Amino acid sequence: MQEEIVISGFGGQGTLFAGQLLAYAAMDQGKYVTWWPSYGPEMRGGTAHCIVIISDAPIGAPLVHHPSMAIVLNQPSFDKYEPLVKAGGVLVVNSSLVQGCSQRNDITCLLVPGNDIANGLGDVRMANVVLLGALLAVRPVVSLEAVKQTLDEHIPARRQKIIEPNKKALMAGAEYVITEKGVQHG
Repeated sequence: MQEEIVISGFGGQGTLFAGQLLAYAAMDQGKYVTWWPSYGPEMRGGTAHCIVIISDAPIGAPLVHHPSMAIVLNQPSFDKYEPLVKAGGVLVVNSSLVQGCSQRNDITCLLVPGNDIANGLGDVRMANVVLLGALLAVRPVVSLEAVKQTLDEHIPARRQKIIEPNKKALMAGAEYVITEKGVQHG
């Protein structure tokens, strides 16, 4: 098994953090992992994305041209990565900020109002984790419990206050998809 995941949005939307959570959770479960961040010079407001590869075998290169999964937090990310997701893959779309949905019939597209759900939880900055929860509910490359454990074990002491809210955000995204809201099957 090898899965390639792209998480993309504006700087400040937490794309790199969501990728780190995923990478640490997979690593803690004994998987081979690469995490490759990229961001524009502006950091906040510029473009940001990361690539996470999770595998049962050593990974030859951290490059991905056609990811098996993508989480897109904004319209430019949707425009860039929607056509690149492999057939049979999953595209998670932040429908709070992205207009429309995929016209492809060979992928599963999850329309999740990440910003709205995160706002309802008290902090729009958790939209990234809401969307990660949605992805893992449909394609559990790592379990939701593993991500919760990663939050407990890898968040530094000075940031402990974000652990429980992020666990709630993770589960809110998963629950949104589990209830079949916003799922467009390809």
